[in-house]
Amino acid sequence: MDIIHQLQWRYATKSFNSTKYLPEEKLSVLCQAFNLTATSYGLQPIKLVVIKDKKIQLKLVEHSMNQLQIAQASHVLVFCIETNIDEEFVLEYFNRVHKLRQTPKNILKPFQDFLISDFENKPLEEIEVWATKQAYLAMGNLLTVCALEGIDSCPMEGFAPEKYDEILGLKQQGLKSVLLLPIGYRDEDDMFADFKKVRKELPNSVIHYN
Repeated sequence: MDIIHQLQWRYATKSFNSTKYLPEEKLSVLCQAFNLTATSYGLQPIKLVVIKDKKIQLKLVEHSMNQLQIAQASHVLVFCIETNIDEEFVLEYFNRVHKLRQTPKNILKPFQDFLISDFENKPLEEIEVWATKQAYLAMGNLLTVCALEGIDSCPMEGFAPEKYDEILGLKQQGLKSVLLLPIGYRDEDDMFADFKKVRKELPNSVIHYN
């Protein structure tokens, strides 16, 4: 597959075909890709909420700056951050490392203790900014995977997170919504599909030191 061709094909879809749905195997690829996204320290302070319920999608439109893609899309992916990055959260990660890699706990302990102390001494706002950066990494990854899989998507920041959190019951799950990605298949009448990409010339975008 020509990756550059697929990235040229990708665009922020303005109108989805509401009658076309993503096959479960495609959705599974996206979920696995999300879980495999690189994150700081490997801690994965993010979760993905997948919405396929049209009633919920319609309800969310008014809290998404009335962007109709939320209702039209096959699925809406909501990128969330964990709100409790504490000792228990860090210990859970190191227990997974120990279990999967068989790394002795005494080898893991110095780094484990460092992270626990580091997060205990950070203000909540700083931790949330850090976690949100990991959500952006995940969205970037899924945008590329969508392009490679021939899935249309539209990254969104314009929404009311507190309303999403309320409707989806995210606070009770220790989560906050930070980004949206409606996915599906473009409508044939979406004129934006044929617009040329507006990007800098490559020499003005990339600096080489040889």
